[in-house]
Amino acid sequence: MDSGNLTCSINGEKVKEYQNGEAFGELALLYNAPRAASIISEGECSLYALDRNTFNYIVKDAAIKKRERYDAFLRTVEILTSMNDEERIKIADALKPLHFKSNQYVVKEVIF
Repeated sequence: MDSGNLTCSINGEKVKEYQNGEAFGELALLYNAPRAASIISEGECSLYALDRNTFNYIVKDAAIKKRERYDAFLRTVEILTSMNDEERIKIADALKPLHFKSNQYVVKEVIF
């Protein structure tokens, strides 16, 4: 949503108000499911629409690029060099990025 205000209701009950910059309808795009709610404009508004095919292409393309990037990194990890492509791709798909602030512990030594 670019501008305006929208109200979301389910079975006639108001459940959410949308403000500028928010999005809706992604679950219907992901799962090709019927809409679970009604969205009503509260005055003039400006929206952007994305069809399911384009959405799927973007999501799949992003996932493929991420997999390729992670696989390229994993190929450089010496302990993983004996793995085949299928095994390495499974690890690539399971990786989750973590971000750390300056001077934040990544691993902390425990002294017994």
